[in-house]
Amino acid sequence: MKEILRVENIHKQFEGLEVLKGVSLTVNQGEVVAILGPSGSGKTTLLRCMNFLERADSGCLTMDGETFDLGRITKKELARLRRKTAFVFQNYNLFLNKTALQNVTQGLTVARKMPRAQAEEIGMAMLEKVGLADRAGYYPHQLSGGQQQRVAIARALATDPEVIYFDEPTSALDPELIGEVLGVIQQLAAEGRTMLVVTHEMRFARNVSTHTLFMEGGVVVEEGPTKEVFDHPRQERTKAFLQGQEESRA
Repeated sequence: MKEILRVENIHKQFEGLEVLKGVSLTVNQGEVVAILGPSGSGKTTLLRCMNFLERADSGCLTMDGETFDLGRITKKELARLRRKTAFVFQNYNLFLNKTALQNVTQGLTVARKMPRAQAEEIGMAMLEKVGLADRAGYYPHQLSGGQQQRVAIARALATDPEVIYFDEPTSALDPELIGEVLGVIQQLAAEGRTMLVVTHEMRFARNVSTHTLFMEGGVVVEEGPTKEVFDHPRQERTKAFLQGQEESRA
């Protein structure tokens, strides 16, 4: 498998508290990496540092053979890297005064200067992919949480990124709406999309991801092929966490 993304030795502090303590990770093309761990383990901070929504204190990120210093990246480097990635947030982050289609095309027309007609053609195709072509003219307040998150996924897909980051994509949803969002992500996994997913949905992680990372206290406690991590965890802490998650669902 071709390596597409590698991060090495990421460190991040907030007001003197070390949240990431030298985290490293390698992602191959087409992999779906589930990032698991208890609250406060550094999962979301890792994802945000990898997409420069937070500035890491130190560490390196390599994508497509080009290495970036996470602590000293330039604006030009950042723009170049951002063109290859997309981020799906917990709380959708849609523009409330724009329709679903306008939310999807915003990055194409504004950031990439794409002609509106071409952007709208792509936007409609992406809305159709997530099952929302008939909601193109709806505003966020007219959509359910699950529909809003699917619009956010369509927006991420519109730029055809090499890697998509998902930060707890179902945590803000009512239980009955979770399945429709996970179904879309599962479809993308089947298409071979490279994705990193911070999630608390254990069944999804087990059934959809190819590689699992378990974090606690700002470090990677265990990682490996998902089946191995779930069926034969090597670390007692991983075993206890997974068992606790199973019991909480019972």
